[in-house]
Parts: sequence; structure tokens; C-alpha cells
Amino acid sequence: MESLLAIDRLAALAQETRLQAFKVLVRHEPEGVAAGELARILNVPQNTLSSHLAILARAELVHHERHSRSIIYRANLAAVRELVFHLLSDCCNGKPELCSALIDEITGTQLTKECC
Repeated sequence: MESLLAIDRLAALAQETRLQAFKVLVRHEPEGVAAGELARILNVPQNTLSSHLAILARAELVHHERHSRSIIYRANLAAVRELVFHLLSDCCNGKPELCSALIDEITGTQLTKECC
């Protein structure tokens, strides 16, 4: 992953409404959430949420698809995985065994059971 993409993704999440929206989308994986429902959950005007979702989409953190008259948004968990591994790529100054527990937790069943 290029550093500029990592910066874009981190910047997209560095705003309260966008972070909350992303967390809601993660909770609703794999079904996703309609844009109107997401606005209702977050108590945010739809046009404001639309701007936030566009920023998340440009950072490749969310996907959307049209279903009839609704647009369903989903978290791009692969993008988050790429970001985390980018952040950990130089872990422990060339001693990856020091980070193995953290990496195992991220990739292992423990996280899967807790988050999804």
C-alpha cells in the first residue's frame, strides 16, 4: 500500500461522523445499511451524510450499490486490513516475532468472534 493511500484512509476516519458511520457499517456486515437508515441511526441530515460517505468511498473504505430506490453502503474490510498491515509493516524494528501476538489477534479467530 502506498503511504498516500494510507494517509487518505486515516484522514477519512479522522472525523467523528465518518468514524461513527464506518463503525455502524462494520456492525452491519455483510448486509450493509441503506443511506437513509444510516442517516437516521446517526441522527445526521442525509445531505451531510452523503458528503461524509463520499469521502469514505474515495478512501476506498466503503462500497455502495443501488437496490431499487435505495443505496446500500458496506464497509470495505479488506481496505481496513490493508491499512492495519501497512501500519504494522515495519513492526518492532525488524523483529516481527515481537508483534506476532498482535498480528495473530487481528487475523485470528479471536477478533472474528469479538467483532463480527
